[in-house]
Amino acid sequence: MSPTSQPSSDPRSLIRYACVALAITLALLWAIYLVRGPLLVIYVSALFATGLTPLVETIERQRIRVITSRRLPRGAAILIIYAAVIGALAALATAVIPPMVMQLEEFWKELPRYLDLAQQKLAHWGLITAGASFNDILQQAPFGSGSAVAVVIATLWGFVGGIFGLVSILLLTFYFLVEAQDVFSLFVRLFAAENRPRVARVSELVAAKISGWLGGQMLLGLIIGSMSAIGFFFMGVPYFFVLAVIAGIGEMIPMVGPLLSAIPAVGVALTVSPALAIGVAAFCLGIQLVENNVLVPKVMGQTVGLNAVTVIIALSIGSELLGFVGALLAVPTAAIIQVLVEELYLSEKDPA
Repeated sequence: MSPTSQPSSDPRSLIRYACVALAITLALLWAIYLVRGPLLVIYVSALFATGLTPLVETIERQRIRVITSRRLPRGAAILIIYAAVIGALAALATAVIPPMVMQLEEFWKELPRYLDLAQQKLAHWGLITAGASFNDILQQAPFGSGSAVAVVIATLWGFVGGIFGLVSILLLTFYFLVEAQDVFSLFVRLFAAENRPRVARVSELVAAKISGWLGGQMLLGLIIGSMSAIGFFFMGVPYFFVLAVIAGIGEMIPMVGPLLSAIPAVGVALTVSPALAIGVAAFCLGIQLVENNVLVPKVMGQTVGLNAVTVIIALSIGSELLGFVGALLAVPTAAIIQVLVEELYLSEKDPA
């Protein structure tokens, strides 16, 4: 072979190179697909750690004046946030569980009467045969008894997996926050020296967007909780304040949160009257429609800097791809993509 020959321009060499590159790409994509669960946990933890970093730094800057003039350790600042969240949840559970137990006891006493009324209505509408037993009703249901057991087992398994996932996210978020400076420095050093200032600036913009997203989630919870408290109060629902707090917390959980928070409200209302339960269910549905179509696009647009169309499209795509997790990650992911496009692509198009 002559010295002037270029093997890289040989068509066979190009084909072999393309095949090897394609095989490596497919292998990497398959590996990512196999570990998609842990990767999602890591991504959610990184988002939470990035969003909480400003709050941690604010607490960290406070000095312990009584004991020493030194700054509060970073680990202690993180533990203060965790303790505040756990304490708030414990206080909520203390306020919610006793009245809910009382309401459930009353509902259990009235359950036979409610079942009789429901059976009469279903028989009147022709959905079941007159005088059918409760077991017959289950057999006539679309899912059947065997499928019902499978659904229950799958639900319990999913709940246990969700608990483990939540614990993993809390632990990873803690360690990400503790090692935030080292992780950030390592990430920046992955790039060429001349690009590191730009990477640092883009990373700071992304962190600001994610912090705004967390603040927007809390604001949405406050708005929904306040609206629920006012509505439940005027409707005469017992324990309206506790139920409103549950609704506010549920609002911060995409998709399933509002539904789960509406269940105790409807159950409590049902102990008063079926009509009130129907009214509460309609009220919760109305709030959910307003939240999805008005509040979320408006609040996220103000706090994250995304327009309403982008928020709605992101939520639709995220929920369709990954369900609950996709809805949770849709807005911050869209914000990150927006920053990257604006800073790394559109800025190069602008004239100097």
